[in-house]
Amino acid sequence: MTRFSVLDLVPVREGGTLSEAFADTTALARAAEALGCDRFWVAEHHAMDGIAGGATSVVLAHIGNATSRIRIGSGGIMLPNHTPFQIAEQFGTLDALFPGRIDLGLGRAPGAGPELQRALRKNLHQAAEYFPQDVVELRALLTGDYDLPIHATPGLGAQVELWMLGSSLFGAQLAAKLGLPYAFAAHFAPDHLDAALAVYRRDFQPSEALAKPHVMVAMNVFAAETEAEARLLASSQQQSFVRLRSGSPGKLPPPIEGYTDTLPVQAQAMLAHLGQAAAVGTPAQVREQVAAFVARTGADEILLCGATYDAAARIRSLELTLEACETVLAA
Repeated sequence: MTRFSVLDLVPVREGGTLSEAFADTTALARAAEALGCDRFWVAEHHAMDGIAGGATSVVLAHIGNATSRIRIGSGGIMLPNHTPFQIAEQFGTLDALFPGRIDLGLGRAPGAGPELQRALRKNLHQAAEYFPQDVVELRALLTGDYDLPIHATPGLGAQVELWMLGSSLFGAQLAAKLGLPYAFAAHFAPDHLDAALAVYRRDFQPSEALAKPHVMVAMNVFAAETEAEARLLASSQQQSFVRLRSGSPGKLPPPIEGYTDTLPVQAQAMLAHLGQAAAVGTPAQVREQVAAFVARTGADEILLCGATYDAAARIRSLELTLEACETVLAA
């Protein structure tokens, strides 16, 4: 049985405010809970005008207060930006506030230029080299598996569900070695999807937290009553992808009809490549595309992504997607 969850970047739209972005994310989380999604994740990004989830644990605390049952977590925390002790305290606090609901997805990518490194007072590329050790230390701070010279309070004993995130073979290998569930970021980096999942499943070593491999794969999904409307909704995120890849990121732009037809061949090819981990269209079309993706990956869970300029349209897209995918859920 395939389960569905939601990833949100707290997008800030052109002409919108930070307060509106947080309100939209909160409304989406409530909708995801009401529709029966398993998890609602927020991703850590910094110094980007169009993404407001940088203080990830603070955002999660707000979402936790606005919901009551759905699991909430990071998709993910970029551990090289922090110390394991800080993250143990933050997510230990979240677990104490919202017991049994906290996920901690961890990523390695620094994703930062020299300006952000100076702002964070970190050599992020050097810190990324210690990522495996930091993950083990963070897990020990939460579980007490090793006798560390200091205890995190909050943190020690917290029932936080750790996840390894990745878009390459490195994350798959580390998740397998540590016996952690694995989430693959196919929504923006699908190149190594099949190989990474194969490596993870082949090399998985059971742990106290997880007896067998467990995979979640992220994909962009836009559903609407007509295919044309769905493609129009998707054009805002497509514009953001193109701007990001061309070095000029910004706030989430309004949709443009026929957007991809206006692009040079290279940009069209980039979007088509990302489209292998996407479903765009009517509910029937989305059901078919999601089912094919599940069949390809064998995913235990699908992480639904896809920012829309109109926040209400994303909630409607989520409603249509989950209603259409009932047969996928039962498969």
